[in-house]
Amino acid sequence: MRLLTHNMLSSNIKGVTNGFPLRIEVEKVIEKQVDFNPDFLKNMCPKIEWKALADASRSLGYSELPDEAPESSLLESEEFLKKFHHALLELQLEEGALVCPETGRKFPVNKGIPNMLLHEDEV
Repeated sequence: MRLLTHNMLSSNIKGVTNGFPLRIEVEKVIEKQVDFNPDFLKNMCPKIEWKALADASRSLGYSELPDEAPESSLLESEEFLKKFHHALLELQLEEGALVCPETGRKFPVNKGIPNMLLHEDEV
């Protein structure tokens, strides 16, 4: 599961009011090469919840992103864009779990696929 996906997921358990961001428990992380596309990154940056991305990348062992969302001038830096690209698209949670911040419910991630299905009593 890429961190781009993680940035869009939240816990939808009945009664949960703050199911974002899901905390990551890591068992295995892999890196996969993805073509670098600066225009895609510049367009995605305003749509990303930055603190969630920075925290998630740290949980995967990558601490090259700033804590705060980048200013527009930083989006012109190829060095910054490559770090952003690596965190967002190349780092992948292969095995582990996503944890609801409110209930502590763990959603397993196996072979890079998060299982967000709810139990009958959670719907």
